[in-house]
Amino acid sequence: MITAILLIFVLAYVLIASEHAVKIDKAATALIAGVLCWTLLVLAPTGISHEVLEGRLGHHIEEISGILLFLMGAMTIVEIIDAHNGFSIITDRISTTNQVKLLWIISLLSFFLSAALDNLTTAIVMISLTRKLISNQKSRWFFAGVIVIAANAGGAWSPIGDVTTTMLWIGGQLTSSSLMLDLFLPSLVSLLVPVIVLSFVLKGNLERPDSNETATSDLTRSKQMIVFVLGLGGLLFVPLFKTLTHLPPFMGMMISVGVLWLVTDLMNGRKMDSDKAKYSALSALRKIDMPSVLFFLGILLSVSALQEAGHLTQLSFWLKEQLNNTYAINIAIGFLSAIVDNVPLVAASIGMYPVEAASTADVWASHFVQDGTFWHFLAYTAGTGGSMLIIGSAAGVAAMGLEKMSFTWYLKNISLWALVGFLSGAGVYILMQL
Repeated sequence: MITAILLIFVLAYVLIASEHAVKIDKAATALIAGVLCWTLLVLAPTGISHEVLEGRLGHHIEEISGILLFLMGAMTIVEIIDAHNGFSIITDRISTTNQVKLLWIISLLSFFLSAALDNLTTAIVMISLTRKLISNQKSRWFFAGVIVIAANAGGAWSPIGDVTTTMLWIGGQLTSSSLMLDLFLPSLVSLLVPVIVLSFVLKGNLERPDSNETATSDLTRSKQMIVFVLGLGGLLFVPLFKTLTHLPPFMGMMISVGVLWLVTDLMNGRKMDSDKAKYSALSALRKIDMPSVLFFLGILLSVSALQEAGHLTQLSFWLKEQLNNTYAINIAIGFLSAIVDNVPLVAASIGMYPVEAASTADVWASHFVQDGTFWHFLAYTAGTGGSMLIIGSAAGVAAMGLEKMSFTWYLKNISLWALVGFLSGAGVYILMQL
């Protein structure tokens, strides 16, 4: 049955990777796989009592719940800002039609916005923005491809910019200040290289779409600014809260949600109930991406079952024997993250190399202490490696859905530059460690 757990996980991977072909939502596949893996683990003749396994499952659920609550809180804040049209504070200031200038503005804006929000949200916001700025679909595809690269790069150096860096941060593998210092330059290089190349490809000016918008918002600009600043400030407050209190990050996220909820209710209190509803936190909660939350739950359950079954320990020994280099292992994980979701890859890595087991007594083990080179480089490779294929990251999948971009077009026009950027940033990181 231990082997069956691995087979179920591999089959689930195949179904998740081919989600669009088989027409089965990846959340359903992940949930079924997660429960089946633990069921087989309980039924397997391992000699471990049910009581012990239940205790270990409870421990894993505690860690997983912290991640999911954090994500749900972040999604809620972003939805509240969006409901109040707060993101227009940024987007309304972009007026140029020059393709190269617009490329640099959008790419750098996506890079820094992703670090403050997350790569998926940034991709959605920025791709929606390009629809207001660019009428030609193929031109928008180039910009959407760069947004994917920029959002993934920006999320890699921030503890709240990507779910994988969040997992490593919450799990204690790295600290926020050390992560940002170590990965900012490699992440920036991984974006700048493709942008510089595409600056020579894109020429001339863009034609803006005709604006037929006549609807006006009943919110004043000052209210939009209050919600935008308070929401963004709440997200940025989370790392500070963890540093000061040493409480789990989801606690800081929950207080940020509560404060924003309170302020928006007071701010919109005089509106009629029907008008107030669209601005309320309750409305935002209904809009958050619950399928993604359930997908993370299923995947993390599956990976925890593999960890308890001993498969991750075996994989860690195999990687060490075959590659015998932490940089090579991380780069391999980066390439894998372009094919499959980076969440289970990082979760598996956390299970393979526990921080508690690491020691500075030898060179190999010293890479796995808190803020060790393995964890920082893993955050980079897992975060930016997904840009090499459009299905390799949440931002890429969002771009595919929003712009109806084909897999082959991205492969022909963007993948090579994403690969060059990925390897350039990896090279910069390795040089920084010498």
